[in-house]
Amino acid sequence: MSALRRKFGDDYQVVTTSSSGSGFHQQQASSHNKKRQRFVDKNGRCNVQHGNLGSETSRYLSDLFTTLVDLKWRWNLFIFILTYTVAWLFMASMWWVIAYMRGDLNRSHDDEYTPCVANVYNFPSAFLFFIETEATIGYGYRYITDKCPEGIILFLFQSILGSIVDAFLIGCMFIKMSQPKKRAETLMFSEHAVISMRDGKLTLMFRVGNLRNSHMVSAQIRCKLLKDLDPIEILSNAPDYS
Repeated sequence: MSALRRKFGDDYQVVTTSSSGSGFHQQQASSHNKKRQRFVDKNGRCNVQHGNLGSETSRYLSDLFTTLVDLKWRWNLFIFILTYTVAWLFMASMWWVIAYMRGDLNRSHDDEYTPCVANVYNFPSAFLFFIETEATIGYGYRYITDKCPEGIILFLFQSILGSIVDAFLIGCMFIKMSQPKKRAETLMFSEHAVISMRDGKLTLMFRVGNLRNSHMVSAQIRCKLLKDLDPIEILSNAPDYS
């Protein structure tokens, strides 16, 4: 038995035949109890996974926008929050570095000194200034002065980078929300399919029902037939290369 298991694997099962045929019935019952996985679910999802294609990661990253759209909602929200958090902290750090290099942090309470950004004393105040400018809140307490050309350049870079991040992430979220992936949940298929005569031919028939009141325009239904071919039939249909 061990030699047979090494040859056929762990799924190999020895069936003993007896006069009562209990071994055959046991094998038949186990085959009926084993649930077979569907090739296509009733909601239209195809249970086929592609593997061993090579350089899969680079192919996903080459079309990053579509990859983000196809991700699950929890990963989309995580990337959305993480991207904004990292961008905000990075830009706030840039404003703090400019104030630190110019010495604005040590002379913040000097009325005769003109800093790069007024009323920026530390990193939290630099972070608040970035949020005010990025979100166009504009409280008026913190503002850029004309004595800081590097601050003006950074402000232009911040505006361009913020527009790119907003367009990319908000566009991704909008497309993901507009996808009708759950539309198939309200389409009901008949529990069983039948084969009957129609126009003089045997036809496979089943019913499809729409639970919503909204009508579907240009709806298309595709079916897939899985058939076990006999080896003799495969050899007879094989092309002859002689």
